[in-house]
Amino acid sequence: MRFLHTMLRVGDLQRSIDFYTRVLGMQLLRTSENPEYKYSLAFLGFDGGNPGQAEIELTYNWGTESYDMGTAYGHIALGVPDAYAACEKIKAAGGTVTREAGPVKGGTTVIAFVTDPDGYKIELIERKDDLVAGTGLR
Repeated sequence: MRFLHTMLRVGDLQRSIDFYTRVLGMQLLRTSENPEYKYSLAFLGFDGGNPGQAEIELTYNWGTESYDMGTAYGHIALGVPDAYAACEKIKAAGGTVTREAGPVKGGTTVIAFVTDPDGYKIELIERKDDLVAGTGLR
């Protein structure tokens, strides 16, 4: 088995594509439209996505502008070589940092949190030693 993607329902597909590409540095890999069932998809990722890296699938159900987050969703995690620099780059691009970079409570790993336009949380985890080039957050 291999991890392929995580799907997020979004209220404005272009706004979300802009966030994941412009603010987080992902690549728009492919899109599709399904007029019969009234939804659009966009797949985004780093380094060309699958098979090297998992992707994010953004699903826009036509006419639905927002979703209830519920209490089960936690966050998506991205590895970055420097969480402090990533936060500065994200803020400069118009993104929202909801927890500034710093050590995790009770530990030494440096983390930060950002929020996408639909309210999904994204954790940035500083991992200097094992990152693959091309994350866009350098």
